Amino acid sequence: MADTESKDLKVREKQEVAGSAEQTTQGRVFTPAVDIFETEKEITLLADIPGVKPEDMNIDLRENVLTLTGDIATSEETKEEELLVEYASGRYFRQFTLSQVIDQDKIDAQLNDGVLRLRLPKVEKAAPRKITVTAG
Repeated sequence: MADTESKDLKVREKQEVAGSAEQTTQGRVFTPAVDIFETEKEITLLADIPGVKPEDMNIDLRENVLTLTGDIATSEETKEEELLVEYASGRYFRQFTLSQVIDQDKIDAQLNDGVLRLRLPKVEKAAPRKITVTAG
């Protein structure tokens, strides 16, 4: 009998970007976890970026590459002694290459409760039309 996979919900830890490029800023860089959904009219991208405020979020689109960067502010300094620290601060970074199917002028972004929602509408198909043939 084949082994069955566990259907338990598993927590995914923050993953630090492991790249060969040199960084120009100090600190850790994380890859946000994303979910991508598609309908006939649009693609929706959800990115987990806890701790990032809308003013600290940057979405850049150049040469069909969509770049997401978000900075997490360090926690306020207090006179309390830290007993356990599990929340890491740093920067989120992720890039996506967009196809010609996406209407880049109509991309919409919303940030709510640590989740970035990008709505990527698809280009409207040309309306079918009848072409009249004339003589001469």
